[in-house]
Amino acid sequence: MICLHLFFIIKLNKCVRGRWHSAGTFDVETKTGGPFGTIRHGDELAHEANSGLDIAVGLLEPIKAQFPILTYADFYQLAGVVAVEITGGPEIPFHPGRPDKSEPPPEGRLPQATQGPAHLRDVFYRMGLCDKDIVALSGGHTLGRCHKERSGFEGPWTSNPLIFDNSYFRELLSGEKQGLIQLPTDKALLEDPTFRSFVHKYAADEDVFFEDYANAHLKLSELGCASDTLLEISLYFSFTSSFALSIIHFFVFRWP
Repeated sequence: MICLHLFFIIKLNKCVRGRWHSAGTFDVETKTGGPFGTIRHGDELAHEANSGLDIAVGLLEPIKAQFPILTYADFYQLAGVVAVEITGGPEIPFHPGRPDKSEPPPEGRLPQATQGPAHLRDVFYRMGLCDKDIVALSGGHTLGRCHKERSGFEGPWTSNPLIFDNSYFRELLSGEKQGLIQLPTDKALLEDPTFRSFVHKYAADEDVFFEDYANAHLKLSELGCASDTLLEISLYFSFTSSFALSIIHFFVFRWP
């Protein structure tokens, strides 16, 4: 039942954004922030960049209550993994074992949509990620849309925002179109020659994008985590991404 519920929340296009905002606050130098479930707290949800995520957190809460064996930190990251896979994206390894923490990170660690390449590097390098990760993770914009009342921007990035594919990069290269959105941070990927080379690569080869996205997603979801703890606990849990996906398919396509 966990995956049946997750499917309906995925249709609200919030799980990928939620897991990103939950993890994207990590600081590799201070070892603060990261994917440790703090986004469930009101102080962090009140951050300007998290506008609207209270809806996703609220919808997930009664589902989480049915699975006390999972920490909030693991549960939010599992929701993001399942969201990508059920919408046609790559299979992403999932390793449980993240502890829940109570202290929210400082506000201002997430990317600002109005900024350019230097800002993107500042944010992602702070997490210990690289240029390839920046572009690959930006491809997550293939899902969902912006809402003006939350971000100041309105519209989807692609013509089918319920499908995870490489259309974000193809749309980016084809220029602005009526009804679709390109944020300043999206356009920044074309302004910088290193970023642009990855955009061309991913637009031309979806398999390459999927591979790089899965690797970047995994890295982001485990920032600040002790790998030995994650691997040890993953042997005990049955909540792998493949298992979660198979259960979703069972409920969605065979549900009476």
